Amino acid sequence: MKQILLIDDDLDFRQMLKLSLEKARYEVTVASDGRIGCQILEKRPHPIVITDIFMPEKEGLEVITEIKEKLPGIKIIAISGGGRLASSFRSDEALRMAKDLGADRVIAKPFKLENLLMTVKELLSDPSP
Repeated sequence: MKQILLIDDDLDFRQMLKLSLEKARYEVTVASDGRIGCQILEKRPHPIVITDIFMPEKEGLEVITEIKEKLPGIKIIAISGGGRLASSFRSDEALRMAKDLGADRVIAKPFKLENLLMTVKELLSDPSP
């Protein structure tokens, strides 16, 4: 079973997405912020990470940078719908920066679950680092 690390500070969204990914037959580990997510990856790398951008402790852009430096083979999907900084730092700008920092795909919230699942499947079947 393919493993996914899901990093998002929104508990309800994280639980919903975890259940949906598990229903699609993925093994999902969750983290409530980027700091915890990076600690999990140090102990047990996952082939794919789905990370929110705006989070406490360590934001998604920092997570992407750290993963690309330490574990460049991991595929990253960055997701964002704004957050507490949305008024001064728009979600689309954050997603563009995520892509520039090395995210393999970026997806704006809200999104269709089918689109995310298709993206996960595509990235997991792509052997390139």
